[in-house]
Amino acid sequence: MRSRQSIDYIIFAATGLLLIIGLAALASASSDLGELKFSDAYYYLKHQVFYGLSFGIIGFWIGRTLNYRVYKKIAPIFLLLSLAALILVFSPLGLTAGGAQRWIQLGPVTIQPSELLKLFFIGYLAAWLSSTKRERQKSIGEGFLPFIIISGIIAALLLAQNSTSAAIILMVASLAIYFISGARKKYIVAIILLGIVAFGAVIMSTEYRRERVLNFLNPFFNPEAVSKESTYQLDQALITIGSGGFKGVGYGQSTSKNYLPERIGDSIFAIIAEEFGLIGSLAVISLFFTLVTRMFILAKRAGDQFGKLLLAGFATIIGFQTFIHIGANSGLIPLTGVSLPFISFGGTALAVFMTMIGITLNISKHVRR
Repeated sequence: MRSRQSIDYIIFAATGLLLIIGLAALASASSDLGELKFSDAYYYLKHQVFYGLSFGIIGFWIGRTLNYRVYKKIAPIFLLLSLAALILVFSPLGLTAGGAQRWIQLGPVTIQPSELLKLFFIGYLAAWLSSTKRERQKSIGEGFLPFIIISGIIAALLLAQNSTSAAIILMVASLAIYFISGARKKYIVAIILLGIVAFGAVIMSTEYRRERVLNFLNPFFNPEAVSKESTYQLDQALITIGSGGFKGVGYGQSTSKNYLPERIGDSIFAIIAEEFGLIGSLAVISLFFTLVTRMFILAKRAGDQFGKLLLAGFATIIGFQTFIHIGANSGLIPLTGVSLPFISFGGTALAVFMTMIGITLNISKHVRR
C-alpha cells in the first residue's frame, strides 16, 4: 500500500526545528562580528535569510511539488552544469578566502559549486545506477570502472580547490549509493582501500593537511610536528564547548566566541554547546539523528530504485557531514572545515539542503506503509 499522507511530519518538524536553531545560533554568534565589520549586528543573519533561506524555500517548494522522477531525466545536465561551475572557480570569477579557492563571485551573489555537487552528483549517480541492470553494476567494465572514473574526476577537482572535506563527504555518499545499488562487496572493499591510499597520499603531501592529522594523532607529545596555528582553532573550540557545562551560559551570553575562529561556519556547534550546554547539544544531535534515521527508513520503503538511492545519498551526506562537523569541534577527528547542515552560515549550502528535504518529502508520498 502507498502512503496517502500529504507530508512526512517527522522530516518536516526536524528540519523546521534545525532551521530555527540555525538562525538563532547564527544571530548570536555573528552579532558583534557584524557590528565590527559592517556596523550591523544582524548583517550575517540578513544575508543568510536573503541569500540562503529565500532560495532554499524556492528549492524546497520545487523539490516538494515536482514529481521526483523528472530529475532522473535531467540529472546528467545538472551534473555537467555543476562541473562547469566547479571549473569556473579557477577562472577570474573565482574567489579565494582562507587559503581556499572554492567560490564564484557573481556581483553580490557568491556561489559555492562544491555544495551544488552534493545535490547534483547524488542525483546523477542515483539516476545512472537505477537505470543500469543489476548485472552491469557487478561488472568491472560497465559498473566499477565508470564509477571510479567519474568519482575520481570530481574528487580531484575538489582537492585542487583545497576542499578535502567536501571530497570525502561526496565520496562516502557515492560509495553508499553504489553499495545499495547492488555492487559486489569486493568492489566496495577495493574502492575503500584505493580511497584510503589516495587521500592519505594527498594529506601527507600537503603541509597544512599533514599538520592537522599530526596534531590530532599527537597533540601534546610531539610539539615539533605541529605549529601553534594548527592547534589554535581546536583548542578554542574545546574551551568554548567546555565553558557551556550542563545547562549552558544562556542564549547570546557566549564569551569564548571572541577567540573562536570560524565561529559562524566551521565552529558554530561550539557556540551552541557553550550557550545551551550539554542539554542543548544533545537536543541538536537528536534532531539530526531523527532526520537522518527517518530518511533511511523512507529509503528502505521507497517504491522505486531511483527514489531509494536518492534518499540514501541525501541521508548519508547530511549524517556524515554532521558527524564530521561535531567530531572536529570535539576533537574526535582531525580538524577540518565543514559546516553544520541547516545551521552554519552559507547561502548555497542552506539552499541545497532545503532542496534535498523538499525532494525527500516528495518521495515520501510514494513510499510503502
